[in-house]
Amino acid sequence: MKKDRKNYRSHWHCVFDLKYHLVLVTKYRKKCFTPTILQRLEILCKEVCSRWDIEMIEFGGEADHVHILLDMHPNVMLSRFINNLKTVTSRMIRKEFAKHLDQFYWKPVLWTPAYCLLTSGGAPLSVLKKYIQKQGEGKREAIHRHPNNKTI
Repeated sequence: MKKDRKNYRSHWHCVFDLKYHLVLVTKYRKKCFTPTILQRLEILCKEVCSRWDIEMIEFGGEADHVHILLDMHPNVMLSRFINNLKTVTSRMIRKEFAKHLDQFYWKPVLWTPAYCLLTSGGAPLSVLKKYIQKQGEGKREAIHRHPNNKTI
Protein backbone atom coordinates (compact mmCIF):
# COMPACT_ATOMS: atom_id res chain seq x y z
CA MET A 1 0.00 0.00 0.00
CA LYS A 2 1.23 3.46 -0.74
CA LYS A 3 0.67 6.83 0.89
CA ASP A 4 -0.97 9.49 -1.29
CA ARG A 5 -1.45 13.21 -0.83
CA LYS A 6 -2.88 14.30 2.51
CA ASN A 7 -1.67 10.99 4.04
CA TYR A 8 -4.40 8.96 2.38
CA ARG A 9 -3.52 5.36 1.75
CA SER A 10 -4.52 3.54 -1.39
CA HIS A 11 -4.83 -0.05 -2.46
CA TRP A 12 -6.22 -1.08 -5.83
CA HIS A 13 -9.54 0.80 -6.18
CA CYS A 14 -9.67 2.09 -2.63
CA VAL A 15 -8.41 5.32 -1.07
CA PHE A 16 -8.73 5.59 2.70
CA ASP A 17 -7.54 7.13 5.93
CA LEU A 18 -8.85 5.05 8.85
CA LYS A 19 -7.47 5.76 12.29
CA TYR A 20 -8.72 3.99 15.41
CA HIS A 21 -8.13 4.59 19.11
CA LEU A 22 -8.19 1.25 20.94
CA VAL A 23 -8.34 0.99 24.74
CA LEU A 24 -7.73 -2.36 26.46
CA VAL A 25 -8.31 -2.75 30.19
CA THR A 26 -6.93 -5.38 32.56
CA LYS A 27 -9.32 -7.92 34.06
CA TYR A 28 -10.98 -6.51 37.21
CA ARG A 29 -9.09 -3.30 36.47
CA LYS A 30 -6.12 -4.70 38.43
CA LYS A 31 -3.12 -2.36 38.47
CA CYS A 32 -0.68 -5.04 37.35
CA PHE A 33 1.33 -3.32 34.59
CA THR A 34 4.82 -2.16 35.46
CA PRO A 35 6.91 0.05 33.15
CA THR A 36 8.76 -3.10 32.00
CA ILE A 37 5.50 -4.90 31.16
CA LEU A 38 4.22 -1.84 29.29
CA GLN A 39 7.44 -1.72 27.24
CA ARG A 40 7.06 -5.41 26.38
CA LEU A 41 3.37 -4.91 25.54
CA GLU A 42 4.30 -2.14 23.11
CA ILE A 43 6.75 -4.44 21.30
CA LEU A 44 4.22 -7.29 21.16
CA CYS A 45 1.47 -5.00 19.86
CA LYS A 46 3.78 -3.68 17.16
CA GLU A 47 4.59 -7.25 16.07
CA VAL A 48 0.92 -8.29 15.92
CA CYS A 49 0.00 -5.13 14.01
CA SER A 50 2.79 -5.79 11.53
CA ARG A 51 1.43 -9.29 10.84
CA TRP A 52 -1.99 -7.76 10.11
CA ASP A 53 -0.49 -5.00 7.91
CA ILE A 54 -1.64 -2.39 10.44
CA GLU A 55 0.42 0.62 11.44
CA MET A 56 0.63 1.24 15.17
CA ILE A 57 0.99 5.04 15.35
CA GLU A 58 1.15 5.44 19.11
CA PHE A 59 1.13 3.32 22.27
CA GLY A 60 0.73 4.39 25.89
CA GLY A 61 -0.56 2.93 29.09
CA GLU A 62 -0.91 2.99 32.82
CA ALA A 63 -0.99 0.30 35.48
CA ASP A 64 -4.46 -0.98 34.48
CA HIS A 65 -4.98 -0.14 30.79
CA VAL A 66 -3.35 0.69 27.45
CA HIS A 67 -4.20 3.08 24.62
CA ILE A 68 -3.20 2.23 21.04
CA LEU A 69 -3.61 4.47 18.00
CA LEU A 70 -3.91 2.43 14.79
CA ASP A 71 -3.99 3.12 11.06
CA MET A 72 -5.54 0.26 9.13
CA HIS A 73 -7.00 -0.94 5.85
CA PRO A 74 -10.81 -1.14 5.51
CA ASN A 75 -10.56 -4.88 4.76
CA VAL A 76 -9.37 -5.64 8.29
CA MET A 77 -12.03 -7.34 10.40
CA LEU A 78 -11.69 -5.26 13.54
CA SER A 79 -13.15 -7.76 16.00
CA ARG A 80 -10.85 -10.55 14.76
CA PHE A 81 -7.81 -8.32 14.87
CA ILE A 82 -8.59 -7.13 18.42
CA ASN A 83 -9.27 -10.69 19.57
CA ASN A 84 -5.94 -11.81 18.09
CA LEU A 85 -4.10 -8.86 19.64
CA LYS A 86 -5.57 -9.56 23.08
CA THR A 87 -4.92 -13.32 22.83
CA VAL A 88 -1.30 -13.02 21.73
CA THR A 89 -0.38 -10.28 24.20
CA SER A 90 -2.15 -12.04 27.07
CA ARG A 91 -0.36 -15.35 26.45
CA MET A 92 3.06 -13.77 26.03
CA ILE A 93 2.80 -11.37 28.99
CA ARG A 94 1.43 -14.11 31.28
CA LYS A 95 4.27 -16.42 30.19
CA GLU A 96 7.06 -13.85 30.53
CA PHE A 97 5.82 -12.19 33.74
CA ALA A 98 4.07 -15.15 35.39
CA LYS A 99 5.55 -14.60 38.86
CA HIS A 100 4.49 -10.94 38.93
CA LEU A 101 0.98 -11.57 37.56
CA ASP A 102 0.34 -14.44 40.01
CA GLN A 103 -0.02 -11.75 42.68
CA PHE A 104 -3.06 -10.36 40.83
CA TYR A 105 -4.73 -13.31 39.10
CA TRP A 106 -5.22 -16.94 40.04
CA LYS A 107 -6.61 -17.79 36.58
CA PRO A 108 -4.78 -17.37 33.24
CA VAL A 109 -6.32 -13.98 32.39
CA LEU A 110 -5.03 -10.52 31.57
CA TRP A 111 -7.63 -8.50 29.65
CA THR A 112 -11.29 -7.89 30.33
CA PRO A 113 -13.47 -9.30 27.50
CA ALA A 114 -14.58 -5.76 26.57
CA TYR A 115 -12.67 -3.11 24.68
CA CYS A 116 -13.21 0.48 23.58
CA LEU A 117 -12.67 1.30 19.90
CA LEU A 118 -13.12 4.85 18.64
CA THR A 119 -12.57 6.32 15.20
CA SER A 120 -10.32 9.32 15.15
CA GLY A 121 -8.81 11.87 12.82
CA GLY A 122 -10.29 13.88 10.01
CA ALA A 123 -12.85 16.64 10.39
CA PRO A 124 -15.08 17.00 13.45
CA LEU A 125 -18.56 15.48 13.17
CA SER A 126 -20.22 18.91 13.06
CA VAL A 127 -18.14 19.88 10.01
CA LEU A 128 -18.99 16.62 8.24
CA LYS A 129 -22.71 17.09 8.95
CA LYS A 130 -22.64 20.60 7.46
CA TYR A 131 -20.69 19.38 4.43
CA ILE A 132 -23.19 16.57 3.75
CA GLN A 133 -26.16 18.89 4.26
CA LYS A 134 -24.75 21.35 1.71
CA GLN A 135 -24.29 18.72 -0.98
CA GLY A 136 -26.35 19.57 -4.01
CA GLU A 137 -27.40 23.02 -2.78
CA GLY A 138 -28.34 25.11 -5.79
CA LYS A 139 -28.99 21.93 -7.73
CA ARG A 140 -31.81 20.65 -5.55
CA GLU A 141 -34.46 22.77 -7.20
CA ALA A 142 -33.35 21.55 -10.62
CA ILE A 143 -33.34 17.93 -9.42
CA HIS A 144 -36.84 18.21 -7.96
CA ARG A 145 -38.39 19.72 -11.10
CA HIS A 146 -40.61 17.75 -13.37
CA PRO A 147 -39.59 17.63 -17.07
CA ASN A 148 -42.49 20.08 -17.80
CA ASN A 149 -40.61 22.56 -15.56
CA LYS A 150 -43.07 22.08 -12.69
CA THR A 151 -41.70 21.70 -9.16
CA ILE A 152 -42.50 18.31 -7.67
